[in-house]
Amino acid sequence: MRQTPRTLLDKLWDDHVVAQETDSPAVLYVDLHFINEVDSLLAFAGLRRRGLAVRRPDRTVATVDHVISTDPLRLSAVGSAGADLVAHLEENCRQFTVTYYRPDSEHQGITHVIGPELGLTQPGMTVASGDSHTCTHGAFGALAIGTATSGVEHLLATQCLLEDKPDAFLVCVEGQLRPGVSAKDVILALIAQIGVDGGAGHALEFAGQAVRSMDMEGRLTLCNMAVEAGARTGMIAPDDVTFEYLAEREFTPRGPAWERAVRRWRELATDEGATYHRSVDIDSSSLEPMISYGTNPAMSIPITHVVPDPADLPEASRRTALEAALRYMNLQPGRPLLGHKVDVVFIGSCTNSRLSDLRQAAALLGGRSVAQGVRVLVVPGSQAVKRQAEAEGLDRIFRQAGAEWRLPGCSMCIAMNGDQLEPGQYAVSTINRNFEGRQGRGGRTFLASPLTAAAAAITGRVTDPRTLL
Repeated sequence: MRQTPRTLLDKLWDDHVVAQETDSPAVLYVDLHFINEVDSLLAFAGLRRRGLAVRRPDRTVATVDHVISTDPLRLSAVGSAGADLVAHLEENCRQFTVTYYRPDSEHQGITHVIGPELGLTQPGMTVASGDSHTCTHGAFGALAIGTATSGVEHLLATQCLLEDKPDAFLVCVEGQLRPGVSAKDVILALIAQIGVDGGAGHALEFAGQAVRSMDMEGRLTLCNMAVEAGARTGMIAPDDVTFEYLAEREFTPRGPAWERAVRRWRELATDEGATYHRSVDIDSSSLEPMISYGTNPAMSIPITHVVPDPADLPEASRRTALEAALRYMNLQPGRPLLGHKVDVVFIGSCTNSRLSDLRQAAALLGGRSVAQGVRVLVVPGSQAVKRQAEAEGLDRIFRQAGAEWRLPGCSMCIAMNGDQLEPGQYAVSTINRNFEGRQGRGGRTFLASPLTAAAAAITGRVTDPRTLL
């Protein structure tokens, strides 16, 4: 009997459901669990209180990223609270025999950067973490889920999560990206179109010519921000681009085992005739560089457009939200963002701190100088990214331009490690969130791609990167 066509989500879900009772969440087995110094503290305390062990320490990996200082002169946590978090993580990993990449490890870095580059993340897996941006790993054809602290504890104890199956949502990105437009612009355009709750209850599957043309690092950027559209996760079916990226990574199979794995991974693609709960089409050839103007990623516009007017919105709730956002950002409707003064530029985060992101920024900054009065931080996502960037001389380009070359970590993506904005400062940032205070109390964030961030660094103002290419 012919099997009903299944989506990528269906296949990943079916392969990992341990038990499913009617009107209850499924018990979902997790292949790979990432923890960091912030999301695991209470979870380990809960295990001790209940006298439980970690069910699969061999499938659990820890690193420090959120509170770690990125100052080149100080590879340590910032403040006593941060130091305590790092110390607790180290002791918990020692006691529960969990693999731990210490601050001085050659593999230390942002969770969602080191997982892919080490080959820990592989197609067909379920991946989980207490970090909402775990969805990043879905770029490999994995079902990647962020969970709450209670979920982290349950996962450590059982290697399973209680999850309701999301609905499949196809995002088809056709056409060819024009010069100056990147994966970051695609995902910001999508969120601007469907809203921050447009993907609620869904898993976004990115497909289409433009997605297939992206390298793995661009695909990671797409999936990283699926959660900013309210989606449970994002994913992309694995293909030759995926396999070429994974080949010979530290934790990927070798020899005949690799060939068997690739044959199995190829079968994960959505079957012809499979149905999705929702779908949306994007013509990438019509996209411009995007930039945010408000306090969530849906408040984004093509960089040549003007700030929207709340009076033009039909719903009172949306008008009120936009009015509040513009007050916080101190922006006027109907005016362009182009030319707006910038105080800080941040290039980094789990969204845009990989080698290709740094190469893009360096290509624009090479032979140029950072504008007077502008602070520019460039933060690699991992020790491996840092080593390769330095081998290529990217660090020299950034330093000669007047930017700061930092150590790996979350850095200014989140104001808990010493890297933050001062009240009233404007930043063009390659991060994924721009709510009030995200980069520091009173700080104002414009979300953008590495190219757009580099352009702002050069001019000291919001600038269309295409004018500098």
